[in-house]
Amino acid sequence: MSANLVVLWYLVASVCFILALKGLSHPESARRGNYFGMAGMAIAIVTTLAIVAKGRVDIILMAMAIGGTIGAFVARRVQMTQMPELVAAMHSLVGMAAVLIAIAVVNNPASFGIPDPLPTGNKLELFIGTFVGAITFSGSVIAFGKLAGLGKHFRPFSSAPVVFKGQHILNLLLALVMIGFGVAFFMADGKAWTAFAVMTAIAFVLGVLIIIPIGGADMPVVISMLNSYSGWAAAGIGFSLNNPMLIIAGSLVGSSGAILSYIMCRAMNRAFISVILGGFGAAEGSAAAGAEQKTVRSGSADDAAFLMSNAESVIIVPGYGLAVARAQHAVKEMAEKLIHKGVNVRYAIHPVAGRMPGHMNVLLAEAEVPYDQVFEMEDINSEFGTTDVVLVLGANDVVNPLAHEKGSPIYGMPILEVAKSRTVLVNKRSMAVGYAGLDNPLFYMDKTMMVFGDAKKVVENIVKGLE
Repeated sequence: MSANLVVLWYLVASVCFILALKGLSHPESARRGNYFGMAGMAIAIVTTLAIVAKGRVDIILMAMAIGGTIGAFVARRVQMTQMPELVAAMHSLVGMAAVLIAIAVVNNPASFGIPDPLPTGNKLELFIGTFVGAITFSGSVIAFGKLAGLGKHFRPFSSAPVVFKGQHILNLLLALVMIGFGVAFFMADGKAWTAFAVMTAIAFVLGVLIIIPIGGADMPVVISMLNSYSGWAAAGIGFSLNNPMLIIAGSLVGSSGAILSYIMCRAMNRAFISVILGGFGAAEGSAAAGAEQKTVRSGSADDAAFLMSNAESVIIVPGYGLAVARAQHAVKEMAEKLIHKGVNVRYAIHPVAGRMPGHMNVLLAEAEVPYDQVFEMEDINSEFGTTDVVLVLGANDVVNPLAHEKGSPIYGMPILEVAKSRTVLVNKRSMAVGYAGLDNPLFYMDKTMMVFGDAKKVVENIVKGLE
């Protein structure tokens, strides 16, 4: 394939990727966006195979077949509640791929069409791509462990922030040492394997230290941030390989991830720079003092059905418990019955509800909930004060009034103001704390009625009570 054709097809693939991002900006066009993304990736792969047609294409195709088979197997088995873990795992693979490619380039530049010894420009690109890729890999592994609840087996995977004295000073010193060895690699005449290896090893350690102080409530931002890191790592390696497609795709992923991280930081009242540096982990959360002596008012699904059927307005707040129970279809059926009775039903979505950005939106879209019934936090928070009943399904931290109390690990994080409504119904399996490890004063208010049980079973019983 001629160079002009390669550039043309890479341009077509790039346009498809841009259209994919555009489509994914809204639920109604998300399916079309995915199609554009798949088409762009297919074009990019075929074009890349055409470039290396005279090489060992058989090995490449074999590797693709193995990877594709594993990917298809995992995709078919993964549950919707495990999607955040899957995303973190995919980010780690992108980071490690960047590191391995950099090692291959340093070892044999000629095989990549790069002069040997390496020009200083390529060394700089390799330095950046390698340390960003290494940080992405180890940081994503820690994020995966936190999301998968592996903290009981290994302390760094705890959903609570893992902090220690002098942590930020240590991070700063390691970063400076890493940069120092990177400069040594950059300035050396030969391959400078020692400097390169030490730089890479420190970057792996930094990835761990940056993520462990981040608590469970902030993990959605971490996922978005690591997504950005993986894109920049890919773009850096694209410069080293002189591959425009890798540069463009990596830049799109990096920039879109950075923008999403910034938006989510604003939604959580966090400092963007602090997020990038892993510095917004707070002290480990704990249950509110005296929580064991507090009493709650509990009721049945029939009680909840009675209250909602006699209300003029109902707001449903979906949370991670809804995702675990896969109750979205039952919730849609319940909402339809309430609407048939003349009740004004809406859904309130917190930007970080669940374990990753857009988690609840995806669940509701899967159940084909009408988009005009779904409202983001900033659009519906003012409505809670005039709402008769709010039904909270498996949400905890995003409705926790402790966000208004100084000293709380989630202080300053905007929440859904469900406590302002006339009646609050909360469905949980138990009184266990949320992912941030905090007790929730909302559950003990006089206006709150707890309905314990699996979200799907509870909602199905509410549906029966509405008939």
